[in-house]
Amino acid sequence: MATLQKSDYEKVKSILAGWKNLRSEKTFAGMTLDQFAERTKPIDTTRDEVTRCDNELTAAINARDTADAAAFALAARVVNAVKADEAEGEDGELYEAMGYVRKSERRTGLSRKAKAVATTAKA
Repeated sequence: MATLQKSDYEKVKSILAGWKNLRSEKTFAGMTLDQFAERTKPIDTTRDEVTRCDNELTAAINARDTADAAAFALAARVVNAVKADEAEGEDGELYEAMGYVRKSERRTGLSRKAKAVATTAKA
């Protein structure tokens, strides 16, 4: 049965667990178990830092999306007020400058498609 390859993090954790469970009193590579645990501690602290940053990023994205929604709602109110204003309206230059198409420049949307001419081949 094939086994999945472990990540470096999982390998270090397995080594630490095996050493602790079976030979915690022995030294290897000139280190005790406690020294090895202390020297490999950054693998956990850096992962904790990444998790914290991910959480901060998620919170910032949520705050951005909330601010965008509020700003868009406010902008929609302004556009509706411009459309309702007698001096400006849907056909005014301010409405166009805001990125919209003037009422007088809109197309109707009606399109008449040409009928396909049936061609028959005579043999």
